[in-house]
Amino acid sequence: MDKNLLRRRQLLWYFGLGVVGAGLATTTLKSSRKTDTSTLLTSTRSAASTPDAVAALPTADKALPEFQGISQWINSDPVKTSDLKGKVVLVQFWTFACINCQRTLPYITRWHQEYAAQGLKVIGIHTPEFPFERDANNVKRALKQHKIAYPVPLDNEFKTWNAYNNQYWPHLFLADRQGFGRYDHIGEGAYEETEQTIRQLLG
Repeated sequence: MDKNLLRRRQLLWYFGLGVVGAGLATTTLKSSRKTDTSTLLTSTRSAASTPDAVAALPTADKALPEFQGISQWINSDPVKTSDLKGKVVLVQFWTFACINCQRTLPYITRWHQEYAAQGLKVIGIHTPEFPFERDANNVKRALKQHKIAYPVPLDNEFKTWNAYNNQYWPHLFLADRQGFGRYDHIGEGAYEETEQTIRQLLG
């Protein structure tokens, strides 16, 4: 158990920033992983001003980490970052029962549909928070429900999550055609800014 993440998660609960719904409080506080904190960004605090919301992956000078410990790829054969050179890559960490993640999916799926032909590659890394989210059949049902056709690797052991030093659901990263990180966003929102960045990177 990561005691630092547990303490952080408990603090977010006490300050009303971490968990939606008191009925989930007991389960959430027992978890060793940090809950979605997009409310941090959509209410009173921003990624720029909040230490906890600083970009996990430095932009412009770091290559995207390799996808690690993936138990299964859905909608795709296994993908390596080397396979993505020449593409603009959008990586999103999400989990299907996260309401904040669900609200971002219409935007992610639309970007996939509109920009794939221009060189955008979306990778939706599914990292579960709760045990039922580890079941591949449950994930597949969610993909069908949300009409997700882009590759979804199952990161059940949090190895890719850790490789990105990630702490949030949802968290989006954008890399340029050379594979270097250029932008990231935590939580909901900033859709216009994100799409503008996609267009700029596509050139």
